[in-house]
Order: sequence, then structure tokens, then C-alpha cells
Amino acid sequence: MATTIILTEDALTDADVQHIQGLQVDPPERYRVLVPEDTDANVVAAIIDHLWTGELREAGEDLVGREPTEEQAKATATERLERSLELLRAAGAVADGHVTQEDPLPALTAAVAAEGGPEGVQGVVVVTYPHVVADTLRRDWASRAREELRAPVLHLYAGTSAIGD
Repeated sequence: MATTIILTEDALTDADVQHIQGLQVDPPERYRVLVPEDTDANVVAAIIDHLWTGELREAGEDLVGREPTEEQAKATATERLERSLELLRAAGAVADGHVTQEDPLPALTAAVAAEGGPEGVQGVVVVTYPHVVADTLRRDWASRAREELRAPVLHLYAGTSAIGD
């Protein structure tokens, strides 16, 4: 069964689902969605990202350390996963997935291995918001996944048709 694995930091949007499905000539038979818990973001990088995109209030919240509890982070990730699966299914796809630990790379590597390695998946798609520091230094999830998997990984910016590096 052809599978595309999607790693996303937020719930997919209708636009994200359309872009992901539109990128593939032969739609996969299944999508597997991974959504990480986020309990310990890099505060400095988050502040720079918010300032870069003009989100002053969010930068201030990061500065005072309003991070979610573990329970809140898991609940938020579960909601994002359920919403993403709902949208994929509404678009006619077979989809499953799960919430991962904060660092999603081990779960992504395991999901790819479960499908027979990079040759066994139709694609790996990482959907994030732009992260100026991580993207520039190639420490973003997509860059790290390419290094770990030694396979092509498509990086989409959430809610847009923009493709990351």
C-alpha cells in the first residue's frame, strides 16, 4: 500500500491538503500524519520568528515563558491530529496517524522504516510555519529528516503554496 507520511506542527488546512494531494501524480493509498507535542520550544528562536513575521504579542508571550504544560501540549497535538485526519478523509483519502514526542524525528524515522524504508513510501512531506533561525541554519525538521532518512523530503509552509528549502 503506497503511503505518504506527513509531519506537521499544526493542524493541516484545506489548502495544505489540496497542495499535498496536488503534488503527487499518483495519489497514495494512505496518508500517515505525525503531530508532535510542543512543550519546550527554543525561546530565542521563537521570539526571532515572531518578530520576523510581525507577531509582537506572540513574541512577548514567548519572552515571559508561557509554555504549555505536558497535558496541554498533548491535548493540543491530539486536536491538531484529529483535525488533519478529518480534512484528509473529507478529501477522499485514507488517513491515520499519531501524536509524537516533542522531537518528531525518531517517530518519523520509525514510520518510514515501518513502510520498508525511504523506498517504501511514496513521499515524506513536512508542513511547518517559516522558522527563520532553524530554516537558515538547516536545523528545521525537513532538513534534519533529509539527513536522517537520506531521502527526498518536501517542505511546505503551512497554509501556503510556498515550498521551503
